[in-house]
Amino acid sequence: MSGTRRILARHLEKGSVKPGEFIEVDVDLVLANDITAPLAVKEFQRLSAGKVFDKSKVVLVLDHFTPNRDIASAEQCAGIRRFAREQEIESFYDGGDVGIEHVLLPEEGLIKPGTIVIGADSHTCTYGALGCFATGMGSTDAGAAMATGMVWLRVPEAINVVLTGRFNRWVGGKDVILNLIGRLGVDGATYRSLEFTGDGLEDLSVDGRLTIANMAIEAGAKNGLFGIDRQAVEYLASAGVSAEEDPIIADEFGYSGEVDMDLRELAPQVALPSLPSNVVDVDQAPSVRLDQVVIGSCTNGRMEDMRLAAEVLKGKRAADGVRLLVVPGSKRIYRKSMEEGLFDVFLDANAVISPPTCGPCLGGHMGVLAAGEKALSTTNRNFIGRMGHRESEVYLCNPAVAAASAVTGTITDPGEIV
Repeated sequence: MSGTRRILARHLEKGSVKPGEFIEVDVDLVLANDITAPLAVKEFQRLSAGKVFDKSKVVLVLDHFTPNRDIASAEQCAGIRRFAREQEIESFYDGGDVGIEHVLLPEEGLIKPGTIVIGADSHTCTYGALGCFATGMGSTDAGAAMATGMVWLRVPEAINVVLTGRFNRWVGGKDVILNLIGRLGVDGATYRSLEFTGDGLEDLSVDGRLTIANMAIEAGAKNGLFGIDRQAVEYLASAGVSAEEDPIIADEFGYSGEVDMDLRELAPQVALPSLPSNVVDVDQAPSVRLDQVVIGSCTNGRMEDMRLAAEVLKGKRAADGVRLLVVPGSKRIYRKSMEEGLFDVFLDANAVISPPTCGPCLGGHMGVLAAGEKALSTTNRNFIGRMGHRESEVYLCNPAVAAASAVTGTITDPGEIV
């Protein structure tokens, strides 16, 4: 039985569940943000629910259009603040406490192995890196879950992704998931679980796993899932969560397919416009003049990403005409980056350092693209118009490639300048 099915079966107190089976289960956490929460709250109120099912299990994060970009976003956030006060929500993040939701929640110790987490944001699947079933849903589903503490699901089939070997220099989790999406396509894992096994996990940090699980949705997957090994136990302990090792046991009868990936054969990857599946090795990327480079987001705004970018940028400066934006994913990462001197590296490279926000990723604010502009970004989507004007172009990559490319002004392998 796949890891996902095992988690769902435990919540139902059943021996097993079958792919395709419709189930109704209790949820352990419900998440919404400043864009998706207003509709969820409206649905909650329409149900005349009164109080949320558990004020400790509803999480609200104001991270997309904050600091508020305009009057409309300010009004949305004001409404969520009122709701959070009325409901006495224990995990409400705003102002100086805020972070990019999918970076923040694991740091805050809100994600626990074996739980079911749903969120009104498609990248809620991030948390599967820490051994839980986590998936995105519509705001109306989230509103109903806030009221009832339950959600209905169709049990997904699972694909076993077997990682072997060790990474080459400048290759990491972002390259694993881009390469996998390139193989599967943006709908190749639709309503399936992507479960990651193999001895290659030993060379994959928890930050890298969070990146991979985050982008499972870009292959159409319902969720991404990693087991709990020593690295995950240590990460969770640092966030105040006690856990025991619990690897995914790959049972050939529990999977509808298998993908093998030898990390030794993997080069830095670049997704060309305008699909995350339009992937090539970095040395095959076209020579385009870049207007903007973004390092951050819920995909690559973690400490490992900041350090990697700074390693490439140290002693260098962004090319003339390139706007370099660095977005630490949380207050903790912001502070630690300052303490380690990474901000000095970024500022010397002529970067703009942003407070934690989702803004640039979705073309919301803090880095919107004009017509004809080209951006290289460590974010998760490069659809037409994703980061601004519909006639702009977005390329996706890992933080090392982004940093190197900011220096040269065109898509560059970090090994060429470091």
